[in-house]
Amino acid sequence: MAGILDIAQLKRLSEHKYSSHGTSITEPVMQPFWRWLVEKIPETIAPNTITSMGLLINILTSTIVYMYCPTATEEAPSWVYIQVALGLFAYQTLDAIDGKQARRTHTSSPLGELFDHGCDSVSTVYVGIATGCALQLGFHPGWLMYMISVGVFLFYTAHWQAYVSGELKFGKLDVTEAQFLIIFIYLLSGIFGPLFWATRIPVLGLELKHVAVLGSSMAAVMSGFMHFSAILSGGIGKNGSTVAGTSTIAPVIHIGVVLLLQIMIMAKSPSHLYENNTCLYLLFFGIVASKVTNKLVVAHMTKSEMYFLDTALIAPGLLFFNQYFDTPVSEYYLLWVALILASFDILRYSTIVCTQICDHLGIYCFDITKTKTPKDTDEVKKVVTRSQTANAKHRSSTGTS
Repeated sequence: MAGILDIAQLKRLSEHKYSSHGTSITEPVMQPFWRWLVEKIPETIAPNTITSMGLLINILTSTIVYMYCPTATEEAPSWVYIQVALGLFAYQTLDAIDGKQARRTHTSSPLGELFDHGCDSVSTVYVGIATGCALQLGFHPGWLMYMISVGVFLFYTAHWQAYVSGELKFGKLDVTEAQFLIIFIYLLSGIFGPLFWATRIPVLGLELKHVAVLGSSMAAVMSGFMHFSAILSGGIGKNGSTVAGTSTIAPVIHIGVVLLLQIMIMAKSPSHLYENNTCLYLLFFGIVASKVTNKLVVAHMTKSEMYFLDTALIAPGLLFFNQYFDTPVSEYYLLWVALILASFDILRYSTIVCTQICDHLGIYCFDITKTKTPKDTDEVKKVVTRSQTANAKHRSSTGTS
């Protein structure tokens, strides 16, 4: 497969150092448990293996919820909500100890950071949709789309501000607290049933599910304010630009296009595609957003520009143009095709990038017991130089710039 990162990007990535600021409220409380647990993990297990195991558990448990609640209006058996709560706790725990395992085994690398953030971007989508199912927000599809979109957007802005400022910033109420709140929601749905969230609060007249959404919205505003304060205050690059020397505002275009297509296709669907296939629809656009977020993370770590054109837009483009031509193809079947294409696209991108990094650093992604010989950088440079020379000659002969 053709490479995605060039030599300069790989060199900058190998020089990248993880930087973060801030600690949430519950992290110090959980640290003793995480430190105790990581000591029980064999030192031969790679940190990326721990991360991927957590993600697979999360995907599996969340998918079971979708199978029982495809429109987020159905009531699943109690064990479904219990198992997804346990799955999220397992993901949270494994996600917390993978970095400790890396430091413990002296295998910390930029690949680990990239792998961790990539898995988190996917997990954010799966957890958000499963939470909507537990709250039965499918009865209020607008609220559900709003909640998922806010979650995806906030995760993107967290890395957007890192792209601008050079470091991730964590608030007192952050990911760990949100995960514990969601676990609590799952457990209440498992114990009392999801109808519990339809209980109306006296005087206010609001359902409990609305209170949950409003509460999460307040937390989202706080996080968003922190992120945009960093973004709008200027970056660490030349003249207040990003780490790559690019515009601090430009990244809004990438996630903005995805969210805009999500809303437009929903609003113009003659078959009510979103309302009739809620989880499938949100999962599809969530995966597209994850791909865009992953490219932002890579851009940050390689100090590179984010280009607008992306294969991630092909899948939503199919749905858009199908509507433009009066839906000659069934929207339901096309949604499945788009989901498969989007999944393949993010898997292909992640595989190529991880393989390139492993080859460049002389490591294996899931094996820390052995190393590989880094590829001959000088030879690769010669290939790149020959390619650039050929392109320059082609532009000169055609009169293009």
